[in-house]
Amino acid sequence: MRKLLITGGMGFIGSNFIHYWMRKHPADRIVNLDLLTYAGTLNPAELAALPPNHQFVHGDICDFPLLERLMNENFDAVVHFAAESHVDRSIRDPASFVRTNVLGSQALFEAARRSNIPKFIHISTDEVYGSLGESGAFTEETPLSPNSPYSASKAGADLLAKAYWKTYGFPVVVLRSSNNFGPRQYPEKFIPMVITRALTDSEIPIYGDGQNVRDWLYVEDFCTAIELALKKGKPGEVYNVGANNERTNLEVARRILAELGKPESLLRFVADRPGHDYRYAIEAGKIRDELGWEPAYTFEAGLRATIKWYVQRVDRWIKLIQEKFMQE
Repeated sequence: MRKLLITGGMGFIGSNFIHYWMRKHPADRIVNLDLLTYAGTLNPAELAALPPNHQFVHGDICDFPLLERLMNENFDAVVHFAAESHVDRSIRDPASFVRTNVLGSQALFEAARRSNIPKFIHISTDEVYGSLGESGAFTEETPLSPNSPYSASKAGADLLAKAYWKTYGFPVVVLRSSNNFGPRQYPEKFIPMVITRALTDSEIPIYGDGQNVRDWLYVEDFCTAIELALKKGKPGEVYNVGANNERTNLEVARRILAELGKPESLLRFVADRPGHDYRYAIEAGKIRDELGWEPAYTFEAGLRATIKWYVQRVDRWIKLIQEKFMQE
């Protein structure tokens, strides 16, 4: 039996990983540390349905005394998802992103180092690399060149992870993934925003001309990459995780509307946001060759599964959309 500390396990990727891990490894114990911010989507009913070997701890990754107490439980590994992650919010409130993503990550690295945690998986993003032109793809050797307060704060945490490896031999593995999508994602992010607004026949804002390109990764495929990193990832290494699913924002929105049988007249082009990166693309050859990872989902299959999840829970999101997003 293994024992994992998961930070941010009530959020999008973290909650999907917990469900995945407990399905694949039912004898393992998980301690789930989460601050329960607005973006947590693992609801109380889902939490209660998890087996007794899942323990929830309400707390802040910046609370170092709490981290020290937790690390005394002799975890086999830490998987660090906890982060402020929405670019638009980082433009409005950069300080909270620096606090959580940089200072919180450093507190975790230090508490885990002092407790001799044998493996630490740090979840990062392709956004730390900045923006691409029409061609090329990010590799692990691409220099970091973040363009938003969010991506800058994640790059700061990545550099701290590297420093902890070089200075202390801290066994950290960094995973930089392309844009994840799937169930349990808070509908401020692009795909769930389009789905939930379409389901309520609400206007769907599209930044600029909608030609910004993202490389999309279904969240369960990312969970399998994290599992491999836990088992075989080399400490001190960075692994890019992407599935070669490049689509423009406009293409994605139109595909969702077609799947739902909704008209494209719901689309509204709005002023572009400041510092909007044009294109992301990931070269994932390293994790494929060294760890044997392969995505199982096509973009289309993942999108259909995602749409189905939200359609089955549309009542849960209607009030949220009306109260929060209709005011923006």
